[in-house]
Amino acid sequence: MPQLPLSGCDVHHVREFATMMRDHRSDLLPTWMDRVLADDLPALHSLISGLRRDIGAVTAAFSTPWSSGQVEGHVTSVKLLKRMGFGRANLDLLRRRVLHSP
Repeated sequence: MPQLPLSGCDVHHVREFATMMRDHRSDLLPTWMDRVLADDLPALHSLISGLRRDIGAVTAAFSTPWSSGQVEGHVTSVKLLKRMGFGRANLDLLRRRVLHSP
């Protein structure tokens, strides 16, 4: 999907969101979402819809210093190994490739 250039308003909202995440300020999230919805930014409106669908998880993610990034990296590498053996490999071969991969 081609990326559209961001306007100054888009960049401002994205930077505010990043600052809230970095500083663990979930208390600022509702007012930030209202400000984004007040602007004509369809891509960010879609983000707001997704955030509102699971606001409890979003708030928890903002308020904790923990990240699942390392786990997600391992899951991605296992999926890559699985796709590389698609159609030729069984579970035993996949298990060996996962255990012997760097």
